[in-house]
Amino acid sequence: MMEWIPIVLVTFKVLVLGTGMFFAIKWHYDQGKKATEKRAVLRASGKVAAVFVLSLLGLVLVTYVLARVLDLDLTFP
Repeated sequence: MMEWIPIVLVTFKVLVLGTGMFFAIKWHYDQGKKATEKRAVLRASGKVAAVFVLSLLGLVLVTYVLARVLDLDLTFP
């Protein structure tokens, strides 16, 4: 039984890596075709980044106001 374990595991590894390489090559090939959509993707990612930064600033402001209302000490040592 023990002599079959390396054969099964190596076969599984080859299948998994082969499948991964196939999809990686296919993805890169498809990305070359989508060059016209690159501008739209960049614009959408910029919007997502802007929303994230604004949400972060809003969270900081709400935290600061809440700390002031609760009279917490916000001074650095």
